[in-house]
Amino acid sequence: MHPPRLVLATANEDKVVEIRRLLPGIELLPRPDDLPEAVEDGATLFDNALIKARSLVESTGLPAVADDTGLEVDALDGGPGVHTARFAGPDAGYTENVDHLLEVLEGALDRTARFRTVALVLTPGEPPVWAEGSVEGRIAEEPRGGGGFGYDPVFIPVEGDGRTFAEMSEEEKNAISHRGRAFTALAARLAEM
Repeated sequence: MHPPRLVLATANEDKVVEIRRLLPGIELLPRPDDLPEAVEDGATLFDNALIKARSLVESTGLPAVADDTGLEVDALDGGPGVHTARFAGPDAGYTENVDHLLEVLEGALDRTARFRTVALVLTPGEPPVWAEGSVEGRIAEEPRGGGGFGYDPVFIPVEGDGRTFAEMSEEEKNAISHRGRAFTALAARLAEM
């Protein structure tokens, strides 16, 4: 039986909205405001998701749900990877990260990339329950679309019709996205417990 309540490790409101839609039937508690952000210094997406979840479990004593996402660009030897959220610097926002990515890829012929997400639930005294989701695609030459967040305006999924994630509806994006796949698989694993 899965935990009836999970504390969200993220305070990113865009991700909170997306995760709430991807985990129906589970009560998701907001991350306590007085908790400092966990230092994401893991070598892998799994490591970083576990660091975030463990920080919450230790602080609240409640089960926590966390995720970490990486954009892996082939022309950048798989980068930015675990540094995706801070690609343009530690305080960079969405626009700065996208602009930096387009700048370093200027003139690159190979624009293939993938998004990977690891989503996990950590319950006190139990091993983590986790799942991974990925989606192949390519990086657009310029941002397109007003939806989504992060790198969505420049990521064109192979399984789509040439639109970026930011040009899709939330339902279209969640059906094929890395985060949609990871959390759908995680929800299925939790339901089996």
